[in-house]
Amino acid sequence: MYETFARVYDTFMDEVPYDEWAACLIRELRRDGIRDGLVLDLGCGTGQMTRRLAEAGYDMIGVDLSADMLQIAQERKGKHDILYLQQDVRAFELYGTVRAVISTCDSLNYVTDPEDMVRVFSLVNNYLDPGGLFLFDLNSAGYYEKLCADNTFAESRDECSFIWENSYDPETKINEYDLTLFLLRENGMYERFLETHRERAWGVREVEEMLLRSGMKPGRACTAYRTKDTSCGERNQCMGDGEDLDAGTGRILFRARESGKNEIYEDARDRQ
Repeated sequence: MYETFARVYDTFMDEVPYDEWAACLIRELRRDGIRDGLVLDLGCGTGQMTRRLAEAGYDMIGVDLSADMLQIAQERKGKHDILYLQQDVRAFELYGTVRAVISTCDSLNYVTDPEDMVRVFSLVNNYLDPGGLFLFDLNSAGYYEKLCADNTFAESRDECSFIWENSYDPETKINEYDLTLFLLRENGMYERFLETHRERAWGVREVEEMLLRSGMKPGRACTAYRTKDTSCGERNQCMGDGEDLDAGTGRILFRARESGKNEIYEDARDRQ
């Protein structure tokens, strides 16, 4: 996963408004009183969001399974002292707790099993400071049903081209896509590569239930990154209930909060 594609990922994602997305996340963090300290970027990829939060003054840790993506992230981190770790999000380990965890660009849609997702959420809860904040986005069911469906997309650049063939199963909620890449070699010929990716659509209700099972406290879900000047979690940013979000929103931003540590500390103090 993300082997050959890692080499051209940022080329084909150059229209993603990372600056606006990062600004939204930073507003959410600051709105919660988190202006500095350790923040984990889960499924960080090439470090686009990790670097932007580092520039905003956060001490960043990036976790990703793809060694190829992390190599690019490492090469581009510049002056920032970012710690990158090659780990599976379903079994990541940190040296201590962090003030917040973010996960963007639908990284968690790659987790396709409910028990695995609960495990991810449980680990996030474990490594967050007491009351710490978890911000993550997911592609909605509507995104896979309407945009991806069984459609094929293609794009050509001077040094690389791709064909993206989708196949969505509404029963399993799994979107499988075959990605064919053509990369220009030094001899002027193009080399063909094929990667297969699988993502799952998660409904808002499902996500909230899995967060609760993991011990976390779900917050309000909303349309992700909608405006520059309004906090993503505020009421006028959100579309009614979860069903509206699932059906009419391409990308959903979820908020959740660590739960359990304060209770443990209070119990320990009571026993002293």
